[in-house]
Amino acid sequence: MSEETLLEFPCQFPIKAMGKNDVELDLLIVEIILRHVPEIKEGAVTTRPSKGGNYTAVTVTIEATSKQQLDAIYQDLTDHPLVLMAL
Repeated sequence: MSEETLLEFPCQFPIKAMGKNDVELDLLIVEIILRHVPEIKEGAVTTRPSKGGNYTAVTVTIEATSKQQLDAIYQDLTDHPLVLMAL
């Protein structure tokens, strides 16, 4: 039984994660994602602080190869205590 998805793989896919403002949050998120993808291209990581500066949003655009890969990335991100949310 295969899982349905609207995505066609491989595809460019932005992974977004948020956490408390920390200078190393983007490095942590990239490290987690690199467990599941062979490389992250230059310019694929962007960060944006919240209005109040208490939180940081990190977006990493990867070449996704399967729904299972994306599910595993999101699971690892949400399991980490410094990551408050992953979209």
